[in-house]
Amino acid sequence: MPAMMPHRTPGIRTVRIMARVLIVEDDPYVRSAMVADLTERAHAVRTAGTALDGIREVNHHPPEVIILDLGLPDLDGGQTLKMIRAITATPIIIATARDEEPEIIRLLNAGADDYVVKPFSGEHLAARIAALLRRSSSSSGPQSAAVIITVAGLGIDLARREVLLDGRRLELSRREFDLLAYLAARPGEVISRRELLTEVWRQSYGDDQTIDVHVSWLRRKLGETAARPRYLHTVRGVGVMLDPPQ
Repeated sequence: MPAMMPHRTPGIRTVRIMARVLIVEDDPYVRSAMVADLTERAHAVRTAGTALDGIREVNHHPPEVIILDLGLPDLDGGQTLKMIRAITATPIIIATARDEEPEIIRLLNAGADDYVVKPFSGEHLAARIAALLRRSSSSSGPQSAAVIITVAGLGIDLARREVLLDGRRLELSRREFDLLAYLAARPGEVISRRELLTEVWRQSYGDDQTIDVHVSWLRRKLGETAARPRYLHTVRGVGVMLDPPQ
């Protein structure tokens, strides 16, 4: 969690910026209320009233948490979620008036990290933000004691959440990084899909296809294919293993 901590000087109040938050909400009254509350809690807040403006904000002023309203005037909320998720791994909290379970599951599967149902209190939203920041600042799985994991030409910096492959930096999504780091912490060991779902996705149940898709994306970025694996090896009916090239 980033912080700005000036030197203590008599008469000068120490300021601590908790996080950079982007609010994408078209209702000016709701938006103003959230800005006032989160600013009071020491967050640095930017806003957008449309989906396209929100996407521009993500590109030009990368936030650490995004609060996304679904009822935007220019694009469908689900479509907006997918577009934002395609360009950033930043945690996204959906603000929605829809509380039907199938809709919530669909949004979580589409890339949302959490949701709040309108109307919600400032305390509720602040608690959700704090939980996401704690989760995103900690490394997943048992490898958290390490700083850098090195497997052959692959270097994974857990603190910076950066990956180098043969000296070249890879652009990975948050989930891709978590998956790669979890596998790399146990090289040569086959990890079951059930364990990956529990430890990386933090879900007790789900579709194995989600894991297969992320493995496929990772392979592409690692410069390999299922037919010609270099680091990632699928063991049919068992799981996935990261093994360095011989």
